[in-house]
Amino acid sequence: MGSAPDTPGPIPGPTTAGSEGPLTSSRDAPDPRRWWGLVVIALAQLMVVLDATIVNIALPSAQRELGMSDGNRQWVITAYTLAFGGLLLLGGRVADLVGRKRTFVIGLIGFAAASALGGAAGSPGMLFAARALQGVFAAVLAPSALSLLTTTFTDPRERGKAFGIYGALAGGGSAIGLIAGGLLTEYLDWRWCLYVNVPIALIAVFGAFALLHDRSGHREARLDVPGVVLGCGGLVAIVYGFSEAEPRGWSDGLVLGLLIGGAVLLGCFVWWQNRAASPLLPLHIVRDRSRAGCFLTMGLATIGMFGTFLFLTYYLQVILQYSPVKTGLAFLPMTAAIIVGSTQISARLLHHVQPRVLMVPGMLLAALGLMLLTGLTVHSEYAGHVLPGMLLIGLGMGLTFMPVFATATAGIAPRDSGVTSATVNTAQQVGGSIGTALLNTIATSTSTAYIASRLRDAAAETGRPPGEDVRRLVTSEGVVHGYTVALWWAVGIMLLAGVVAGVMVTAKAPKHSQVEPVA
Repeated sequence: MGSAPDTPGPIPGPTTAGSEGPLTSSRDAPDPRRWWGLVVIALAQLMVVLDATIVNIALPSAQRELGMSDGNRQWVITAYTLAFGGLLLLGGRVADLVGRKRTFVIGLIGFAAASALGGAAGSPGMLFAARALQGVFAAVLAPSALSLLTTTFTDPRERGKAFGIYGALAGGGSAIGLIAGGLLTEYLDWRWCLYVNVPIALIAVFGAFALLHDRSGHREARLDVPGVVLGCGGLVAIVYGFSEAEPRGWSDGLVLGLLIGGAVLLGCFVWWQNRAASPLLPLHIVRDRSRAGCFLTMGLATIGMFGTFLFLTYYLQVILQYSPVKTGLAFLPMTAAIIVGSTQISARLLHHVQPRVLMVPGMLLAALGLMLLTGLTVHSEYAGHVLPGMLLIGLGMGLTFMPVFATATAGIAPRDSGVTSATVNTAQQVGGSIGTALLNTIATSTSTAYIASRLRDAAAETGRPPGEDVRRLVTSEGVVHGYTVALWWAVGIMLLAGVVAGVMVTAKAPKHSQVEPVA
């Protein structure tokens, strides 16, 4: 479909001006400190991913202390996801232009400063602004972290291990955020859910200066300003539209306007990228069949995964009456399964088999796990009913995310590695926004209809309004019924992701040979 090769392989060495062939120089030799560099990259990536969920459990405490209204509290989450998801493409291209290590360090320092500002917030507006700043610097940090990984590890076997660790963090970071949020909120203070980023970021900054190396950015290219306005504007509108769909409803004028306007802007963005001299997102990146399949698979898989985190968090706390800490710890087995699937299975097999041989079974396992969770009732037990589904979902995500990251970023010229990494992260962020809005809307509307119908039936049978105990039981049953219906939708989305991976991701297993970069 494009000029990009379908075969994932090692990222080529630096190129000379006007030449796309790899240079044979001492810089092509593996960095002896690359594994310590991976620790730094992984630390930064974990911080960015877990920050999407670490504040969730702390939100009720922050709302009480700062006097937030119920209508405005969502901005603690939305401000971060809007800035992060909307600016990722810009952050990826900036990393390509000025250097990935430089933007990595700038992202870390900015993220730490924004976190400190949020921890010290004395008003809702200050906290919202700090979360938006976190999202801005995360949009700089995340693509530079992934692109540094692709240029640091050139041997296919080592790349498999490195991407296994990275994929485990990408899939398990949200669950780790729930655990950390519960512990910090219950035993310290909600503000530590933000302050905790400061020491992590500072350690990563010192590690980056000591351990990470980067080829110079391509400063002869210019930033595509119209592309930034169209692409980032479209993404912000789409993400915001989905975030407002749940509280306002899908037929609300603002929601429809944002979604339609975002789609129009993204359509104009694609039109402009075909004509721009230095496009923000070179379209050959997404024209490659396997790479496009990876982006789509990531987006679909994240829809189902974010829905799972959302429903299980509420189920454990509201229905099973778990504390925040116990809820967080309940996600540990899923996190462990993601790590095993990513580092012990995918990383070991990727250089032997096609990526889709891992991705398709991964999506099938995740769909099976979700299917098990559709059987939950108000009386289900964690060990017998919740845990098996969690383990299958975690294993499936681990099998999928690692080959998605490795295949999507393989064979890309160094000058495009940042924006390619940003596109993977964008698929993940947009998928998360869609999943949260779509599945939560389905669950809420289904629950409301179920509860109203059951209460009417109960009143008709007895000839009088149902008592408080009946109302409480029917409400709990209705909430769980809404979750299970939404989870059936998630099953279908996961199966669709498996079909996309099987049909579109045609890349071969990586070989121990240099692969020419995309022109």
